[in-house]
Amino acid sequence: MTADRRVPARVGLLALLYGSGGLFCTAGALWPMHPDTPVALTRALAVVGIGGAAAILARGDRLSPAGGHVALAGVSLLVAFLASQSVTAVGIVGLGPVLIAVGLYAAHFCSLPAARTHAALAVGTASIGAAVSLPRAAALPWVMTAISALLLTEAHARLNNALRTDAATDPLTGLANRRSWEAEAGRSLARALRSKEPLTVAVLDLDDFKVVNDRDGHGAGDRLLQQVAEHWQARLRTADLLGRYGGDEFVLCLPATDGPGAQELLQRLDGGPISWSVGTATARAGDSLAALLQRADAELYAGKRQRTAGPTDGGS
Repeated sequence: MTADRRVPARVGLLALLYGSGGLFCTAGALWPMHPDTPVALTRALAVVGIGGAAAILARGDRLSPAGGHVALAGVSLLVAFLASQSVTAVGIVGLGPVLIAVGLYAAHFCSLPAARTHAALAVGTASIGAAVSLPRAAALPWVMTAISALLLTEAHARLNNALRTDAATDPLTGLANRRSWEAEAGRSLARALRSKEPLTVAVLDLDDFKVVNDRDGHGAGDRLLQQVAEHWQARLRTADLLGRYGGDEFVLCLPATDGPGAQELLQRLDGGPISWSVGTATARAGDSLAALLQRADAELYAGKRQRTAGPTDGGS
C-alpha cells in the first residue's frame, strides 16, 4: 500500500473493533456456549461487525471525526444489545474486554470529555442490557468489570492528553511548537484554498537577540522570549495561530486575512520588550505551506538587508 493510501490508525483500529467483534460473533454462532444461545442473532451481529469493518476501511481517511464518534457509539450499542440477549453469565461478563477496548480507543483518539462520554455510554448501555438477563450471582463481577473500564479510560485519557499537550507545545513559551504549528497551519491553508478565503503567513524574527544572550546570558534570553510570546499572544485574535519556529524566530498563521489586513494586525504587536522584523506572504491558488513560508522568509531577510545597508524607520 502506498503512503498516500495508508489507512490512518484511528480508522484502522476502529475497523479492528468492528471486525474482531464480528469474528467473535461468528465463533459464537458456530460453537454456541449454551443450547439457548440465539444463534440467528449472533450470525446477524457477525455480519454487522464484519460489514462495519469493511465500510470503515473503505471510507479510510475520509472518515470524519463525527463519523468516527458515531461508529464508536455504534459499538457500544451493539454490545448492549448483545448483553441483553445473552443467556449465560459468562457470555455477559465476557463482554467486559470490549468495554475496555472502546474506552481505550476513545481515550487515545478523542478529547478527554469525549473519551469520558464514550466510556459512560459503553458502560451505561451495556449495564442496562446486562440487567435484563444477568443472574444476580454475576452482578459483582460485572460491576467490577464496568468500574475497571471507566478507570482505565480515565487514566489513559489523562495521560494521553498530557502527552499530546507536551508534544505540541514549546516548553519555554507555551506556544505551538514547529511540528504542531505546521500541522494546524497546513489544515488552515487547505480550508482557505477550498473556500477561496484569504490567508496570510508571517515570519517574525527578533532583532539583536544574540546580543542579549551574549551580554546578559541565556537566562535573560529565555525570559525575553517568554515576554515577547505573552505580549504578542495577548494582542492576537482567537483564530490566529502563533508558534515558535526555533531560536528567536516565530511564525504566525492569520486565517481570513489578506496582505493589508495582516499589516494592520501586525501593528498591534508593537510595544514589546524588543524590536523585531517580519516578512509576510498571502496564499495564492496552488500554494503549499512550504512555499508560503519561503516567500515570507525571503521578505523578512530582504528587509533586514535593506536596513543594514541604510537604516530606516521600519523594524517592528
